Amino acid sequence: MSRIPLPEFEELATTHVPFIGQLGIRVEQLDAGRCVIRIPFRDDFIRPGGTVSGPIQMALADIIMYGVVLSLIGRVELAVTTNLNCNFLRRPRPADLIGEGRILKLGKRLAVGEVLLYSEGEAEPVAHVTCTYSIPPQRG
Repeated sequence: MSRIPLPEFEELATTHVPFIGQLGIRVEQLDAGRCVIRIPFRDDFIRPGGTVSGPIQMALADIIMYGVVLSLIGRVELAVTTNLNCNFLRRPRPADLIGEGRILKLGKRLAVGEVLLYSEGEAEPVAHVTCTYSIPPQRG
């Protein structure tokens, strides 16, 4: 069971991170150590060549990892990305982009996870992302 309810995470992600709110994300699943988010396709996500731009893909992966981390530690707004590595595997077609993230290791100060991104309706991932989040020390 997630340590942050899905509606609370969705509100935090879209209101407190305005750029993410502009993307129109929809959190489809949030369980302990796992998160699935969709970005509905928009024409302004396309870069020359007819593919969904890399910054959109990386933004999706980053907010997914934020969800993964908060699902395990609860609402800690100052948990931040310290590293994000994205391998673009194939050209995402103009469609909704769906990402699924999971935790690989959760420590006291760092969390490491991975995200696979897919074009809606496609079985093969378009990107593989690894991400590290810094968890602030507990006060008190």
